[in-house]
Amino acid sequence: MPEHFTVLGFDYGRARIGVACGQTASATAAPLRCLPAREGEPDWAALDRLLAEWRPARLVVGLPLGPGGEDTELAEAARRFARRLGERYALPVELHDERHSSTAARDLHRAQRARGLRRRGRKGDLDPIAAALVLESWLRERPAKSPAP
Repeated sequence: MPEHFTVLGFDYGRARIGVACGQTASATAAPLRCLPAREGEPDWAALDRLLAEWRPARLVVGLPLGPGGEDTELAEAARRFARRLGERYALPVELHDERHSSTAARDLHRAQRARGLRRRGRKGDLDPIAAALVLESWLRERPAKSPAP
């Protein structure tokens, strides 16, 4: 397995799942898209297409912990989603603390709008940005020479 590889990151939500793509070579991530979910159930066909297109070697799911690091109801749902991803795609899946990612995504979106880089926000615009922020955090914290999956 190569030292550098593609990683998909997810910002799990009951109605929407933000998706981002990152590269270990550059330790950067970019928002991809927002996938619909119904009462927490993802659009598996859309996820199948996404994974076929990007061919990631690893998946990272944001873990929505409470302010003090405690579990939340959504954290357990994110863990279930991560387990299902691993089972369905036979890929390593890691959970990564996503506290403050939604606030940071909102701030980044506002700053980009102020500079004329983005239009007015729509539902689902922030989810892929939050996924990219979570994934970049994971990439930064990952040891530079850790083995590929």
